[in-house]
Amino acid sequence: MASGDIYSQRDPMLKKRDDFEDILEERRNSSDLRYALRCYTPLLYQGMPPCKSSMLKNMVLQSDTLNYVISQVSKDTGRRTDDVQLEASAILEEMAHSLQLSTIRFFAFTLCKVFKSLFRSINVNEEGIQRLQQAIQEHPVVLLPSHRSYMDFLLMSYLLYTYDLTLPVIAAGMDFMGMKFVGEMLRMSGAFFIRRSFGGDQLYWAVFSEYVKTMLKNGFAPVEFFLEGTRSRTSKSLTPKLGLLNIAMDPFLKGEVYDVSVVPVSISYERILEETLYARELLGIPKPKESTSGLFKARKILSEDYGSIHVYFGQPMSVRRLAEGRVNRRQFNLVPRHIPGKPGEDVHSFVNDSAYMLVRAQEENMVLKPWVLLASLLLQNQAAGQNRGLALDQLTAQAVWLRDLSRQYGAFLHWPDQVSPSEVVSASLSLHRGLVRISEGKVQLAVEQGPEEPHSAAALEEKLLSKAVVVLSCASYRNQALHVFLRPALLASAIHAASSTQKQVVFNSFSFLRDVFSNEFILCPGATVQDFEEASYLLVKTGALQVSQQEVAVTEGGHRTLAFLVAMLEPFLRGYQVVCRFLCEEATETLTEKQFIPAVRKFIIKHLLAGGLRHVEVLSSDLQKNSLAALLRLGAVQKIKGEAPGTLKVNTVMVNSLEDALGGKRLPENAVVARL
Repeated sequence: MASGDIYSQRDPMLKKRDDFEDILEERRNSSDLRYALRCYTPLLYQGMPPCKSSMLKNMVLQSDTLNYVISQVSKDTGRRTDDVQLEASAILEEMAHSLQLSTIRFFAFTLCKVFKSLFRSINVNEEGIQRLQQAIQEHPVVLLPSHRSYMDFLLMSYLLYTYDLTLPVIAAGMDFMGMKFVGEMLRMSGAFFIRRSFGGDQLYWAVFSEYVKTMLKNGFAPVEFFLEGTRSRTSKSLTPKLGLLNIAMDPFLKGEVYDVSVVPVSISYERILEETLYARELLGIPKPKESTSGLFKARKILSEDYGSIHVYFGQPMSVRRLAEGRVNRRQFNLVPRHIPGKPGEDVHSFVNDSAYMLVRAQEENMVLKPWVLLASLLLQNQAAGQNRGLALDQLTAQAVWLRDLSRQYGAFLHWPDQVSPSEVVSASLSLHRGLVRISEGKVQLAVEQGPEEPHSAAALEEKLLSKAVVVLSCASYRNQALHVFLRPALLASAIHAASSTQKQVVFNSFSFLRDVFSNEFILCPGATVQDFEEASYLLVKTGALQVSQQEVAVTEGGHRTLAFLVAMLEPFLRGYQVVCRFLCEEATETLTEKQFIPAVRKFIIKHLLAGGLRHVEVLSSDLQKNSLAALLRLGAVQKIKGEAPGTLKVNTVMVNSLEDALGGKRLPENAVVARL
C-alpha cells in the first residue's frame, strides 16, 4: 500500500471532549453571601483529617532528609548545627502557607462579585471535576494549570471551593509576597512562596523539596503549580520547567506512595485582562511592580467586558503508569531514602518527556474562540501590506474557511453554529474593539494609518511602538491556535523552502526548521518523524497534499491552505533571520547577554522604520530571547568568560549559514537530519 493510502485509512474520528457548565449562572440568581458561608465539607485523601499548617511545618523540620542536609551544610561551612537549623526554620516560615477557611470564604464572596462583573460566563467541564474528585480520594494529586493570567490561581481555588473539593496549596513567586495585605491574604488562601531561583543554595532546596513532598506524601491537599514556571506573555505555551515536577514525582519513584495523579488543566480566556500590559512588556516597557495600590488602581477594568472563560480539567494521569518500562526504581533502594541524590539519566529523560506530554495535553484542551481565527487572518492581511483592511463579508468568508480547516485539524473550537457566521464575526469584533477598526465596511487592526507623517525620529519611533502594542496584542490571540497549525505549518514552510518535491529533501527541511524552533514551540524531544507523519496526515486528509513513498506534492486545491500555513510561521522565521543579521553585522566582541535585547531592539526599529522589514512582531523580546537560546543551543553563539559575565562570542560563518537556511537557501552543512 502506498503511504498516501495509509494516511487516508486513519481513523477520522476526532477526540471526544466533555461538555461545559456555566458556574456563574447560579451565582447570578442566588446570594453571594450564602454561597461564601455555605457548609464546606470536601472529601480528603483516604478520608484523612485536615492538617494544620503548624503541624506540617513541624513534620518538615523533623524529617530525616532535612536533618541530613542540615548536618552536611554544617560540616561543609563550619557553622553550628543549631544556626543552620534556625536558618532552615526561617526559610520555612517565609515559604509556608497558612490556609484558613475564613480567608477562603472572604475570597469566595469577593471573587463572585468580580467574576460576575468581568465575565459573561465561566464554563467548566463537570465530568473533569468528577474525575478529579475521585482522584483526590485515591492518590496524592498534583494540579497543573496553564498560566496566561494573574487570575489563574484565584480562579482555580474558587472552582474547587465551588465544587466542594479539597483546596489546593499553590506555588507562588516571591514578588506577590511584597504586596502588603494581599500577600498575606494569598498565604492564608493556600499560597506558599518560593524564590524565582535559588541556584546552588542546598539548604533552601532541601527545605522547599521536603515541604512539597511532605504535603504530597501525606495527601493533605492537592499541590498546584505552573509547569511553565511563569505566565506566558505571548499566550504560547512555554518550555516546561522540571524542578517542581521532579519533586512531585519523587515520592512515587522512591516507593513512598503507591501512585501520584497529575492533572493538566487548560484555562482559556476569550479576552485576556493583561493583553496591553503584556504587549508593552514584550516591547521593553517595564511592568509595574506588584503592589496593593496597583491592584486598587486596576479597579477600572471592572467596567470592561472580558467575554467568557473555559476551564477544562483533563484526565488524571497516573505517574505509576507513565513510568512503566521507563524508570528502573530499584536504583533508589541502593541508598537510604533520606539521602538526597542526583536522579539518573533515565529519570531525567522520563520527567522531561512527561512534562512535554502534559503541556501538550494542556494545549489540546484549550478552547479557541472565533476571535483567535479572526486575529490570525487580520495579522496576515496587515503583514502583507494590505493597509486598506478586509471587507467584512470577505473576512467572514475567510473565517468560515479557517473554522472548517481548524476543526479538521482537531481544534477545540467554540464557534456557535446556531448563529449566522456574520453575527459570530460581528460579536467577536465588538468584544475586541480596542484592537480593530471598522470603517466603510472594511476591517483592519487599530493602528494609526493617516497620511500625516510625523517628521522627528522620536515621533516615528513612538508611532511604530504604539502600532506594535496592537500587533503584539493581536498576536497573543493568534498564538492560542499555534499548537493546532504548528506541525502542518512547519511542513508547509519546509515544502516552500525545499527546492524539490522529494520526500527526503522535504523531511530534511522540516527537521531543520523543527530543530531551530524547539525553543519557540512545544515540540517533544525525539519526535521529529512522528511530527512529520502527523503533519503529512493532516495535509493529506484536508486535500492539500498528495504523499507517496518518494514524493510530496501540493494539490491544485492545496495552495490556499499552504499559503495560510506559511504565513502563520513567517513572523517567527523573519524574527530569527533578523537576529542572525544583527549578530553578523553589529555584534561587538564585548556584547553580553544582558545587552543583547536592547541592542537587537534598536537594530530592528531602525530596519522597520527604513522599510526593510514588514513584520512588526519581530520586536517581541520573547521571540528575540528564544532565537538567542536556539543559536546558543546550536553552537552558532557561545557564552565565554569575558570581562563581563555572559559575554557572547558569535560564529559569523555559522550564523550566516543559518540565516540563509531560514530564508529558504541551502541547509547548513552540519544540520542534523534523520532518514525517514
